[in-house]
Amino acid sequence: MRLALYVTCLVDLMRPAIGFASLRLLEEAGCEVVVPPGQTCCGQPAWSAGNRDLARDLAKKAIAELEGYDYVVIPSGSCTDQIRNVYPQLLADDPAWAARAQAVAARSYELGCFLNEVLAPEAVPGEFAGSVTFHDSCKGLRGLGIKRQPRDLLMQVKGLSLKEMPDCEECCGFGGAFSVKFGEVSAAIAERSRIRSLCRPVVLQSGNCPSNSCLPCCTAKAGLARNSPSMKPCRKRGQFCRAGGRAGRAGRHSIGGEPAGAR
Repeated sequence: MRLALYVTCLVDLMRPAIGFASLRLLEEAGCEVVVPPGQTCCGQPAWSAGNRDLARDLAKKAIAELEGYDYVVIPSGSCTDQIRNVYPQLLADDPAWAARAQAVAARSYELGCFLNEVLAPEAVPGEFAGSVTFHDSCKGLRGLGIKRQPRDLLMQVKGLSLKEMPDCEECCGFGGAFSVKFGEVSAAIAERSRIRSLCRPVVLQSGNCPSNSCLPCCTAKAGLARNSPSMKPCRKRGQFCRAGGRAGRAGRHSIGGEPAGAR
């Protein structure tokens, strides 16, 4: 099985360790993983800002780079939603690109969904001694139907206790460009989320780690954690790979401007 790992802008620029962790998970599952070297933004910021011409150009670039693989795996719910749901809509009237957009969309999966639905492992690597709660991202939940899949994976981790947080489906307040255009509203939503979490025992337990399948949401949670020492945001694939502790064959790839062996 030959996969393209689409690492996304935020992973490449802000959290390259997530890219390496995703790579290790997939390679240890027996997949041949390729990180297309020319990949750039999926176009979601342009699409959200109403710049359809730029979004369309970026979609065509991504499609051309992601064709020819059995699957495209993406460690981000929001970018997966862009490729799966927006690309076919964006290029529907273009006879040269409509079918190509549909084909790539059909083969594209958010990492957790791919692990759960396609690979369906009987066990996940390593162990985690502590409690974890999962916050559903808006794009993942509403755009992709991601709800059960990450929880199923987390429940397979030895020693991990999964405890649902209140209002787990409520927006974290980030919302991409929304957080820039309406910063005060975004901050208020994020603060409300933090206060509600801290009012419940689940996020005050030793070893607690809020997990998420969308890096923008996890980045927002990391900001909240600055005022909440008991909260330790993390990404689910990072939990699996930190527990597993093996580097796999990641040294062949470059993410975040460095070869995998540099991190």
